[in-house]
Amino acid sequence: MEELFSSFQNIPTTCISDVFEGLNNLDPSIKPLKEDYKFAGRALTVKMPVGDNLVVLKAIREAKPGDVIIIDAKGDQYRAIAGDFVVGMAKTLGVSAIVVDGVIRDITGIKNLNFPVFCKGTAVAASGKAGVGEINVPISCGGTAIQPGDIVVGDADGVVVIPQSMGQEVLEKSREKLKKDEQREQDVSGNVEAIKKYLDNMLSK
Repeated sequence: MEELFSSFQNIPTTCISDVFEGLNNLDPSIKPLKEDYKFAGRALTVKMPVGDNLVVLKAIREAKPGDVIIIDAKGDQYRAIAGDFVVGMAKTLGVSAIVVDGVIRDITGIKNLNFPVFCKGTAVAASGKAGVGEINVPISCGGTAIQPGDIVVGDADGVVVIPQSMGQEVLEKSREKLKKDEQREQDVSGNVEAIKKYLDNMLSK
């Protein structure tokens, strides 16, 4: 399984999305804090109420190295689910990325950690710690259904989710799509006649 995760590191999310015809992408408002962030890993799902992040700490404690902590924070953009201290702990314990349908804070400190965080932005207010929430349960994050153990891949274009049972199949199809895209680019790049022919073929369909 670890080999499968590492294989997805080399596949653009655009190719994976095309395999699913765009159905398994998180909302495009969920973006990396740095464009060069890229990850692929096993989903450790978190369901949290708005403004209560104690369950995020539980997820970090329970995470295995390489896990992606993916958090349904209900899209809330007022209270941050974590700051640089919490994200730093996740990095130290081997988490490969944090993805949240919500916001973080201490953005400068988090960027300095050089750790993949994908979110809707930043906020000033902290969350409370009443202790409500669940981990490793089915969630909806960014409008996409996610099961514990699903494969999550992120890069500059966004985040896509692959059902665990479809991992190898999607990897093979994504590689085929990437190969076709690279061949198409090679065939037409800088070639005026080839570009015109390609456009004519597309427009005649």
